[in-house]
Amino acid sequence: MGIALKKILVITGGSRGIGAATARLGAASGYAVCVNYRHNEVAAMAVVEAITSAGGEAIAVPGDVGSEADVVRLFEKVDEKLGPVTALVNNAGILEAQMRVEKMDAARLGRVVTANVIGSFLCAREAIRRMSTRHGGKGGAIVNVSSIASKLGAPNEYVDYAAAKGAIDSFTIGLAKEVAAEGIRVNAVRPGVIYTEIHASGGEPDRVERVKSSVPMQRGGQADEVARAILWLLSDEASYSTGALLDVAGGR
Repeated sequence: MGIALKKILVITGGSRGIGAATARLGAASGYAVCVNYRHNEVAAMAVVEAITSAGGEAIAVPGDVGSEADVVRLFEKVDEKLGPVTALVNNAGILEAQMRVEKMDAARLGRVVTANVIGSFLCAREAIRRMSTRHGGKGGAIVNVSSIASKLGAPNEYVDYAAAKGAIDSFTIGLAKEVAAEGIRVNAVRPGVIYTEIHASGGEPDRVERVKSSVPMQRGGQADEVARAILWLLSDEASYSTGALLDVAGGR
């Protein structure tokens, strides 16, 4: 009988919202978890403490996913403290203030694309170098956190964010095909309006309450509802799913 492969999960932007919910659920599902964060060490350590106090294994590692050097250090730290990654959730992302396109400048666009798109590419690259059978790995799974905005466009609010998430959809499909024969599955979830702190960074903390009537289910979603979809896509229960875009958006 072979030795069971240790399940090691890296979650970018794991200190709050969907990332934190995924970290907690991942630990409960048997993963050793790396909670990546950019600034909020207190929140990240609270997630780690919740996991370890329940008997799980977790570490917190700082790093800006838009920085190539930070991403390399992140995965090297995971190698050192936990072992080679077997599952990656590209969750880190940002919104900027609600704005029409004609008011956006290049600096804003650069920040949005760097955090939401380039960061996902860089983290996937490092994960593939460890997971791919082509590189001597044992396989693994990647879930990208996109957004239903990629389908709806987010007019008058976040067209740049929606476009960045559209890039994540295309990235998911292309990468899934690229590494499918190397033991790696790549899928995405597309959350709808979810009760998280990201709306405050866009300037409207209560945005979910304003828009929930446009959702067929007539409510906003909870971070745990998205986390459950992510963990399913990472699991062997989704063993024949790759390149899928799973909407968790109440019917939008």
